[in-house]
Amino acid sequence: MKDDNFIKQMKLKKGSFTKQSKRAKMTVPEFTKEVINNPTKYSSTTKKRAVLARTFDDMRRGRGKGVH
Repeated sequence: MKDDNFIKQMKLKKGSFTKQSKRAKMTVPEFTKEVINNPTKYSSTTKKRAVLARTFDDMRRGRGKGVH
């Protein structure tokens, strides 16, 4: 069984992905799509943050793993 409190156990740098998206002059959802659609342009850390941002958005909206 999965641990339901995995988010609490993660060591996150809060606001870092938002800061990156603002530097790119995009919203967080726009930057998330940009990173996921062009993974070779970005570091592995940025790619992981984009996937996490998409996961959090899905959780917020009450969706499971879906097609984006």
